[in-house]
Amino acid sequence: MSLRTAVQTLFESTHPSALDTAGQGKKLAIVVPCYNEQEVLPTTIRRLIEVRDKLALEGLIRADSSITFVDDGSRDQTWRLIEDGARAHAGVHGIKLSRNRGHQNALIAGLLHVDGDMVISVDADLQDDLGAIRQMVLKYHDGCDIVYGVRSHRASDTFFKRFTAESFYRLLDLLGVDVVFNHADYRLMSRAAIEALKAYREVNLYLRGIIPQLGFRTDVVTYERAERFAGESKYPLTKMLALAWNGLTSFSPSPLRWITGIGIVVSLFSFGIGGWALTATLVFHTAIPGWASTVIPMYFLGGIQLLSLGIIGEYVSKIYLETKARPRFIIEKTV
Repeated sequence: MSLRTAVQTLFESTHPSALDTAGQGKKLAIVVPCYNEQEVLPTTIRRLIEVRDKLALEGLIRADSSITFVDDGSRDQTWRLIEDGARAHAGVHGIKLSRNRGHQNALIAGLLHVDGDMVISVDADLQDDLGAIRQMVLKYHDGCDIVYGVRSHRASDTFFKRFTAESFYRLLDLLGVDVVFNHADYRLMSRAAIEALKAYREVNLYLRGIIPQLGFRTDVVTYERAERFAGESKYPLTKMLALAWNGLTSFSPSPLRWITGIGIVVSLFSFGIGGWALTATLVFHTAIPGWASTVIPMYFLGGIQLLSLGIIGEYVSKIYLETKARPRFIIEKTV
């Protein structure tokens, strides 16, 4: 080693860069909601530790940054694997919910109970590119409070899933709901953003709609989503539809307004049918007496009324759940 190289190395070791100095004072907390993930969890723990340790060596985060796994009432060996990981690795923690409360509740349980200057949420299935964590942290150091992980494309999805997912995002945008296109729950939030999130107490959670309402400075990191590493998807079609409907009815009153519009259209149509039936009976004498004026309005209006009552009932049920103000989750134990 030359004298110049030795002096430069000594100077860098005693005079860290501004980014290194900032990184060494900032603690990262990674939150991972889990439900029956025993097949993939050991690999997830190992890869997240590698990412955390690498960022710490670069001086982007503190060495005591944490990884917290939230067990959402799993029925397999997920919690035992979390306990094993916590015993074997420093900075690995676990939160066990008393029962299955759903992905959104498990996620917010972790977000509100971890300690960190910045918090990143990521699913346990390793479909989200963990390399994007470094980009998120860099954007945090640039002054961003929220950094969204956004899929660059949906080539790994089936045509049906891709079409329905993108249509749903466009529908929410059409209804005036502020969402980030092709973003799920892979994001970074600063401590300021987490504290602001605590003010939102609703039981019907749809974090993809709530977090854009927080404000703050935001940015986006794009990444390619991979196939599931192991195990089966915990979000079948029924759960996806339930999440989509919850997001739609939790952030937009438009379905209620649709009822008014449908009522007007149905009224006009009914008047038209009535006029046609009256003309066919009195002028052309071709209609069987009573069938048109009875059967058509009965079935048509009956279907519209049931649809309208169903939509109204959905909103009333949300009011019912919110007014009871029951806890969104109960923590059984932590490690």
